[in-house]
Formats: sequence, C-alpha cells, structure tokens
Amino acid sequence: MENKHKKSKRSLNGDDVYELACRYDVGWSKSKKRRKDGEINDEQSDEGGKNVSRMVKSGLFEEFRIEGNEGSNDNIYLELYPDNLVKAMKSAANAQVVKIKLTKKITPCLTFEIILPAMVRSRTVTHDIPVTVIAEDQWDAYKEPQMPEYDVSICMPPLKTVRNIVDKMKHFNSQLVISANMSGYMTLKVITDMVSATTHFRDLDVEDLGREDSNTERSNSSQEMSEATVDIKKLLAFLHGQLVSPTKVICNIVHQRAVQFYLIHDDFSLQYFIPAIVT
Repeated sequence: MENKHKKSKRSLNGDDVYELACRYDVGWSKSKKRRKDGEINDEQSDEGGKNVSRMVKSGLFEEFRIEGNEGSNDNIYLELYPDNLVKAMKSAANAQVVKIKLTKKITPCLTFEIILPAMVRSRTVTHDIPVTVIAEDQWDAYKEPQMPEYDVSICMPPLKTVRNIVDKMKHFNSQLVISANMSGYMTLKVITDMVSATTHFRDLDVEDLGREDSNTERSNSSQEMSEATVDIKKLLAFLHGQLVSPTKVICNIVHQRAVQFYLIHDDFSLQYFIPAIVT
C-alpha cells in the first residue's frame, strides 16, 4: 500500500509508527495554553479533549512512501472529516488491495484505490476524500500535549463495565468525579443536591509507565486520593468510541487538572486527554 499522510519518526516496540492527532473541537487550541512550567492553564476547564493515536507502520502497510517539504522531516499534516474516512474503509472490508494516495484534483484529496475480488476479474473502486493540508506554521496546534506530572497511574477496570456505569450516572449530573490512589483503588462519583452515587473498584493494577517525573508532592502516601472532575459527555465519547480490544487501558490523573486515558494494543497506542473542570 501507499500512503501520504502525517508520519512521525517515533517508535513503538522498535518500529516506526504512523501518528494521528485529532482535534475534537475548536476549544482544544484554547484549552491547552501553557505556562512556562509546562502545566495546563486553568482556562482549560470547559474545553474539549484530544485524541492522539500511534500505529506501527509495518502493521498497516506493505509499502510506504512519503515525501514532505524540505526541512519537514517528511511530515504531512492533513485535516479531514472522520465520517468520510470511515465510509471509504467500510467499502474496503473485502478488498484484495487498498492503495492510499494524497492527490491533487480540484482540491487536495486522500484517494483510496480499492481492488475488490470478482468472479471473472477484479474491479477497482475509487474514493476521493477531500482534505485540508495544514500549513507548517500551524503544526503546533496538532502536537501531542505534554501531560503535567501526574499523581496517579492506574489500570482501568473493563471499559464495558465502566461504560455501563457512566451511562446510568449521566442521568444524575453532567459532571463526574474520577478518583484513584496508588494502592489500586478507584471510584466514579456523581453528586447532586438530592443524591450522591459512587462506584468503587479495588485491587486494580498500578502503573508508572517508566515515568521519572511523578509528582512527589502528592506521592508520600499510596492511600492518598487524587481526583479530577470531568464532563461526563466527554468521558462517554471516549468509552463509546472504543471498538478495539486493547491489552491494557491506563488512567493517569493530574489532581484537579486533567485525566489521560492510555490504550495499549500490539500494533498501536491511543491517548485520550480530558481537561478537568474547575469546581
């Protein structure tokens, strides 16, 4: 296969990876204003989340060639509507070969050449997906956000279980409090003037991801809870959007600042960032 798209020379399990960064709404660029110390500004409270995925190139493509502008490290940033991409990929479900090319037609397009099997001879279906080529001076808006030093890193319970619980909690409040500590204890809580509902998870695995910059100010006691209040709709968007079966899902909490969900699979990783709501 051929593909011209954004490529980063990072590695996952030793292989080059193909990296996608998705902005969910205009508010993201505002929500990630940073101080000089790297922390997320309080202005993020009501803004959107961000999804960054890294995929092993060899797990997706038999052939891969990309030529960016000189000095761009062979990076090309494209913006497109995900629904259009999904439609093209659905038609390629039974394909023999799929070629993906960045083409220049009336507008720039990501062209899918899909070769389908047939009784007599194969047939080719072409999909042209309009894209916007992002200018290099705007690339910073699509960079993977650098998380502040997190206070808790804990493995999530089964996402299906969490999704069913949060689906019920959304009827009580539009905000949900995620709390956890380094002893493997996590709670999901909604609070209203009339009722408080809490779900408890115990004996979860704790991860540090090899990070050396965990927040020492709040790491003196493994029993100390760290929490973040998030928009329940943004959390559900993450939970309902997971159609894969990751080998592990890690939740990193920056106390009252942000939550990061990190999905790990053999061929890709996916990060989802939700800024905390200041209460």
